[in-house]
Amino acid sequence: MTINAQFYVLKHDNEPDAKLPAHFDLAARTAAAQYRAGQRVFIYVDNVADAHAIDEHLWCFDADSFVPHNLQGEGAKGGAPVEIGQTPPVGRRSVLINLATKLPDFIRRFTQVYDFVPSEPEATQAARERFKHLRQLGASISTKEIEN
Repeated sequence: MTINAQFYVLKHDNEPDAKLPAHFDLAARTAAAQYRAGQRVFIYVDNVADAHAIDEHLWCFDADSFVPHNLQGEGAKGGAPVEIGQTPPVGRRSVLINLATKLPDFIRRFTQVYDFVPSEPEATQAARERFKHLRQLGASISTKEIEN
């Protein structure tokens, strides 16, 4: 099974008053689009604070379209269509949205991966490492520049 990976390269830093990193907003929009396309999505994060941040953003980022989601351990037994967490997801999911510094050990579970290259130097270097790792796994990788 081949992994298709899409890296979004963000060209600018956040606005000074931004409450959420730009790539978190893009991740929420990507999750919403994938949900509307009928996909089950897992958003992988580094820590509980990031999980809560993306969870809150999914509740309020687009007033016209609700995205059913939950943090790991919450909600129905099989999980919502969009699940957020740090450990392997509940049930089968084909789409991974990576907000973590590294790729998860369970990356091969997914056929589609979305990842982000923020403009901050440390985050850019971490994204390069994730890119290399995906290439080593034989993933089909594409990039898209985002004017944020």
